[in-house]
Amino acid sequence: MHIRPILVALRKHKLATFLIAMEIALACAVLCNAVFIIANRLSAMHIVTGVDEASLGEIVVTGFDPKEASDLNARMIAGLAAIPGVESVHAISSVPFGPQAGTAGVTLDHKNYGTVIDYYMGDPGTIKALGLQLVAGSMPDTDDYQAIPDKAWLPPSARVLVSRALADQLWPGESPLGKMFWTGPYQYRVIGVVANFMGAGANGGGRAEWSAFVPALPGGTLAGTYLIRANPQDLERVMTEARNAVATIAPHVVLDRENSQSIPVLRSANFATDRAMAGMLIGVIVALLGVTALGIVGLASFWVAQRRKQIGIRRAIGATRGDILRYFQTENFLIVTLGIAIGMLLAFVLNAALMKFYELPHLPLYYLPVGALALWGLGQLAVLGPALRAAAVPPVVATRSV
Repeated sequence: MHIRPILVALRKHKLATFLIAMEIALACAVLCNAVFIIANRLSAMHIVTGVDEASLGEIVVTGFDPKEASDLNARMIAGLAAIPGVESVHAISSVPFGPQAGTAGVTLDHKNYGTVIDYYMGDPGTIKALGLQLVAGSMPDTDDYQAIPDKAWLPPSARVLVSRALADQLWPGESPLGKMFWTGPYQYRVIGVVANFMGAGANGGGRAEWSAFVPALPGGTLAGTYLIRANPQDLERVMTEARNAVATIAPHVVLDRENSQSIPVLRSANFATDRAMAGMLIGVIVALLGVTALGIVGLASFWVAQRRKQIGIRRAIGATRGDILRYFQTENFLIVTLGIAIGMLLAFVLNAALMKFYELPHLPLYYLPVGALALWGLGQLAVLGPALRAAAVPPVVATRSV
């Protein structure tokens, strides 16, 4: 197949060729970025929290006097533990996908606070209830659990656990055991590392697992949020009974029903927007590719009708049906390739805008060949019908119209 005659023919239809190429370029730019966003969201939705999600839930209450925190904790823990099917109840600051209770910058030198982490506090037994997996060091012992002073939101100093992701961030290539870090006046020494531990309220991304567990005794700021562990088959029933029991256990508090859920329910609610966004983007992709395919079909059909005489002449002088078919497929391939080349540049421009206004990560290069292959395949499928009709033109019928 000679390319030059095809290029000569395309130069005679510059406007139509340009419009289709720009339609393909727009499709390429949107396709690459939309698929990238969908992949990002799907990856975030499958984040590993590091806890035994299927067995855990939380009850959150508000509206109580901080001076009554210790009494409230005692009543809530005892009352919730009495519900049939409850294995354990613990005072905790938050749970994965729950409301954030402690986020702050940390420093290794009292100067730079570039790393922001999520702090968890919990009473003795909380680590076991969560199901955290220790990969280095040791768990806190009984003496590590300290009361939180008045007007403080964390114990002033403690031996803590950190996630492996946080350890790699703060001390890359080094053992974090025995290392110190600070949040303002609060000083912490790392005694253990857990495999995964997602921060409360995190939605994926680089810092989703930058978290630390600070052992603490119930009271002070560690009040009002309770971790419930139950058999996975009983969990939703237990959570329903727990929400109903709060009015009896502590009539003066206000139950936060939105956050008083099992962790599977909290996970689903946390990513509801992401699922909706992914569905919307899939719809946009399908619609855009459909419009692009229709544009290619329409242009190819128009050119087949216009070139009926030329097709007949070529057939009469020896061109086979395969030659005609390859001609239109090659012509379409060149137009799509032009559109893809422009579309790749537009994809980076669009990604730069998304990075600026929506904090989207940089578009990886491998999305470009994926988008190109998709559009090349779409272009060949779209032009196939008109090309087959062109190849089916009988030479005698075409030449009679001369």
